[in-house]
Amino acid sequence: MFKFSANLSTLFQEVSLAQRFESAARAGFDTVEIWFPYELPTQDVRELLHVNRLKCIGINTPAGDVTRGDWGLAADPAHRTQFDVSLDVAFRYAQQIECSNVHVMAGHRSESVSLQAAWENYLHCIGTACDRASDYGLTVMIEPLNAIDRPLYLLQTQAQAIEAVLTLNRNNLKIMLDIYHLQRGEGNLIERMRASIPYAAHIQIADNPGRHEPGTGEINFSSVFAAIQTSGYAGHIGCEYSPTGNSCDSFAWLLPYADKK
Repeated sequence: MFKFSANLSTLFQEVSLAQRFESAARAGFDTVEIWFPYELPTQDVRELLHVNRLKCIGINTPAGDVTRGDWGLAADPAHRTQFDVSLDVAFRYAQQIECSNVHVMAGHRSESVSLQAAWENYLHCIGTACDRASDYGLTVMIEPLNAIDRPLYLLQTQAQAIEAVLTLNRNNLKIMLDIYHLQRGEGNLIERMRASIPYAAHIQIADNPGRHEPGTGEINFSSVFAAIQTSGYAGHIGCEYSPTGNSCDSFAWLLPYADKK
């Protein structure tokens, strides 16, 4: 059986972010993850987690200015100062809500910056993030996003992520392995997944196309879960999908696999 977490940024959209903690607990989850929790004060999140007997296991660094197209800040040398600030914001927030993992978002490559320069800047930024995260006792996660949905995103493949992990050689640097992005962007799902799992701190799932719950698209999740089980992966699997209907009605697929449902 597997341990599943509820992504509060994609699930339970029927209610506000603050109300989604209770919704997750009532649905049987004991862990949650949130893209950008920063609209809520840390003391409020701590209380929501405590009251609902939940643990937050992952947040993202701030995306930057999404109105100008930002989706992370590590790839662009022009955003170095803003990137440093975003680390402070994320790491302090994570520490205060007792969340152990922070996804440091790569961001889009500027068309004025060469791919090599962007990659070198990215490695520098992620190395800095790991060094600073160690002072907080945190794990830095990196996540490839598919080139169809995010054509300018710097980190797009599992091979790139593995290269970054091996190059930087930090004990607190891990991959966030997203099955939806892997299938949509690269295919050869099981083989690439098996290659990344030894470096993964967290797995996320959604079906493709549509990024909806498992069983709505082309991914054979029976084979995916079988491969995860034989890999020895013992971490959580994040339900990071947009339900086709009511969130609670979307969990029927989960019954054969979860520790608690």
